[in-house]
Amino acid sequence: DLFIGGSETAATALQWAMSELLNNPRVMQKAQDEVRRVLYRQERITEENLSSLHYLHLVIKETLRLHPPAPLLLPRECREPCQILGFDVPKGAMVLVNAWSIGRDPSYWHAPEEFMPERFEQNNADFRGTDFEYMPFGAGRRICPGMTFGLANIELALASLLYHFDWKLPRGMQAGDLDMTETMAVTARREADLLVAPVVRVPV
Repeated sequence: DLFIGGSETAATALQWAMSELLNNPRVMQKAQDEVRRVLYRQERITEENLSSLHYLHLVIKETLRLHPPAPLLLPRECREPCQILGFDVPKGAMVLVNAWSIGRDPSYWHAPEEFMPERFEQNNADFRGTDFEYMPFGAGRRICPGMTFGLANIELALASLLYHFDWKLPRGMQAGDLDMTETMAVTARREADLLVAPVVRVPV
């Protein structure tokens, strides 16, 4: 279950990261420039290289803010009767935390619908559950157990895609034309498959 959960959510996040980069050519160019500068003349990316990819980490954080792979996190159960914001919550009630909505709440985020990785240069919100305005993997004892595995998959795969290839939208499409409709289930996947054309830049 750990590997399946980590693989599924990582694949979903990777698809959204590429979608947002294709819709935002400035961000795509900046991320590719960093990856190609750090990995200059290397044949492949290693785990050791990833710590030097500062902007790539910002891209991933921003992707997870807008598109948390599990939008409602894992269900919780209320252990004792309580009152939250004037609402009575009985013991045993199932509680769902809407991480998707929290990540787009203008009370916490400036221009929340815009894809701006640079926002995390000033905002130290951490995805490990210590900041409740940003918790794509949950928080506390019930935080996603596959978080580290999933993040490593996303970082390595995204860095490889940006290093080895340039990416083009289908003929006739411009940046901003990409359909970003989500389909909500256990994971929030793209409704339509992402179809793009790779152009080899650094041979694999």
